[in-house]
Amino acid sequence: MLKTYSQKVYLLILFAACAKIIAAPFLELGNDEVYYWTYALQLDFNHFDHPPLVGFLIRATTLNMHLVSELSMRLGAIITASVGCYFIFKTTAVLSNERAGFYAAMLYQAGVYTGFIAGFFILPDSAQLLFWTASLYVMSLLLFANKEKKIGYWILLGLLIGLATLSKVHGLFLWAGFGAYLLFTNPKQLFSGSFILAVSITLVCLAPILYWNVVYDFITYRFHSERVTHTGIDAASFTSELIGEVLYQNPFVYILMAAAVVAIKKISFQQKNSGRWLLWMSVPLILIFWMVALFNPTLPHWSGPAFIPLMMLAGIYMDQKKLSWPIYLVRAAFALVFSILLFLLIVVQKYPGNFGSQQQNNLGEYCPTLDLSGWKDFSAAFKIMAAQDQSNHVMGKAPSIIVGKWFPAGHLEFYTARTTGLPLVGMGPLQDIHKFAWLNELRPALKLGADAYCIVPSNVPFNITEAYGQYFKLIDAPVVIDQIRSGVVVRHFAVYRMHDCVKLPTSVLK
Repeated sequence: MLKTYSQKVYLLILFAACAKIIAAPFLELGNDEVYYWTYALQLDFNHFDHPPLVGFLIRATTLNMHLVSELSMRLGAIITASVGCYFIFKTTAVLSNERAGFYAAMLYQAGVYTGFIAGFFILPDSAQLLFWTASLYVMSLLLFANKEKKIGYWILLGLLIGLATLSKVHGLFLWAGFGAYLLFTNPKQLFSGSFILAVSITLVCLAPILYWNVVYDFITYRFHSERVTHTGIDAASFTSELIGEVLYQNPFVYILMAAAVVAIKKISFQQKNSGRWLLWMSVPLILIFWMVALFNPTLPHWSGPAFIPLMMLAGIYMDQKKLSWPIYLVRAAFALVFSILLFLLIVVQKYPGNFGSQQQNNLGEYCPTLDLSGWKDFSAAFKIMAAQDQSNHVMGKAPSIIVGKWFPAGHLEFYTARTTGLPLVGMGPLQDIHKFAWLNELRPALKLGADAYCIVPSNVPFNITEAYGQYFKLIDAPVVIDQIRSGVVVRHFAVYRMHDCVKLPTSVLK
């Protein structure tokens, strides 16, 4: 019999982690996951899309890339979600008590974003959530546990927010929310030596990002600014953001968070201003993304961390109200998130068909299950084909694999190039090949007279003649390798042999 809520939280974390560890090997890596493998291939101060920390996390869990599998890739996300859950428990316990902390921890694990998307799939969010939740915990100690005069906690806070920002740049919002809270409750603290020191440490952490962007003419921010600079109101984007937030947080968890916000004035907070702190650390960031979504397409996981303080608020609400319906909602939330995981496993492995296009020229396009299946089997078949081509002298020695977009380049890098030993080269505009432009600089360049393969999955249509016809003297008709699931062809892989390179592509980084 578990006697303390600490023990219950440990069991909750263990149960969730074990379920994810069991599931991880049965789902091949998704588009984003294989793309972030490239961050581990070439560690850098920053990358085209995001800061570098997820690459270091992958290096750690794959033992410096000596033990590479779906499980070892995702292990970092599972570990950081587990530790983050404990920080949520401890933070809420500081604000209220351990029972409230246990409720908040359950909501964290039941959240689709916190418990599943960033807590199972390896993403920059996975690394960030560890430092985001740790930052909230240290803030709670500074504000509500009489630690504000201990300089070590301020130094630690600056470092944690710096690491959160080295995961994803909107980690800087932690300072914005915290600073806004202090402005309205204790403005003198903003000018204290400890606060300034902590902010300075975060700025030092950002030096690698700044240096990299200076070298590459702030390419990261020019890329992201193009995604959020539309001026016309986009009602569809705004609606999609709102619905996505509900789904990503888990509808049942979202209801509990909304109920807590509505009832906040009726909650008796043991720590003065703790309710205001939770709101400052969440609501402004949510509103910012609502404003962005009003004019630009957004992704719901961008605002994911902003809901974490509301989970703590909901945990306190559940503890104080002692009502039965919130408990039922928590149970329903867990049932939903584990049903999603189980459903995904079954569908990806066994569903006799795809949920996307049924046309042969783009078979499987828009089917999300194809991101998580079929790549291992294709790569095994392609490896045999490439070996036979060498034996029969159909292709020149050490042909490259040419790819024109970062997806499917990520999958082909992880599952195909890695297992065949053939170099993968990105050939296309920077906005299409992303990180592969930098990997090209580390790899043997395409040479005149060389042969190469181009692999085109039917769910990612690509005009190879238009893209590469000028670079090769001859492009053979494709060899088609089918992906079959439960007896049904769900996708084609067209393998083109391209012979005798007659023109070399120029580097998009020069």
